[in-house]
Amino acid sequence: MTVKQLSLPDLADACLELGVPGVGLWREPVQSYGVDATAKLVREAGLTVTTLCRGGFFTAIDPDERAAALADNRRAVEEAATLGTDTLVLVSGGLPAGSKDLHGARERIADALAELGPYAEQHGVRLAIEPLHPMFASDRCVVSTLTQALDLAERFPAHQVGVTVDTYHIWWDDQAPEQIARAGAGGRIHTFQLADWTTPLPEGVLNGRGQLGDGAIDMREWKGYVEAAGYTGPIEVELFNDGLWARDGREVLAETVNRFVAHTAD
Repeated sequence: MTVKQLSLPDLADACLELGVPGVGLWREPVQSYGVDATAKLVREAGLTVTTLCRGGFFTAIDPDERAAALADNRRAVEEAATLGTDTLVLVSGGLPAGSKDLHGARERIADALAELGPYAEQHGVRLAIEPLHPMFASDRCVVSTLTQALDLAERFPAHQVGVTVDTYHIWWDDQAPEQIARAGAGGRIHTFQLADWTTPLPEGVLNGRGQLGDGAIDMREWKGYVEAAGYTGPIEVELFNDGLWARDGREVLAETVNRFVAHTAD
């Protein structure tokens, strides 16, 4: 998504050119290009698919809507397995229309995980609950902190359900470093993502993720937290930013590589 203006073949070429060894993919462009075709493309390019994004949206009350969400998540698990990634990132869902029941929404997430976790395990895929910044709690994700995400994940085996650590969403939380250690001790850090926090936020706020180094977050500090917790997996950069999307995608990817080195290197 950082360079969504690139086609998947162009993305693969640019990654090879810049020495980027892996890519986190989103379902929409993968489905548009074809799941099997995308798997062949990345395999032949020698790229690792680090994660697939996204599953989730488990909070519907209507039985038909819940059944449809679970069916879509089973498809997402199957897509992840086809692409060769072991991690499906979950954005759990916001409050249903007219509801104010956060507790009930979170319990419906747990109910969905209980059904989806074993199915994912059968396909060699782990589920990674991503807490989103509280500004998204009403419409996108009622899981707002790593504490909440781990409280859900720990109801299930770690090889089925863990968490996503995303700097953009948790940098403000003074409990997050302790919770990263908790996640690491339980083997539940399934992916680690970087994005910076810049203000003012754009209208709609969704596309406000800043390029690394442009905002308030100390990337090196957060990388240190996950490494101290024992995480040795891939590090993704995930930026939703209209300004970056308006630029040449290869230029943005090259800039992102340089910023990553500058702001995370020991």
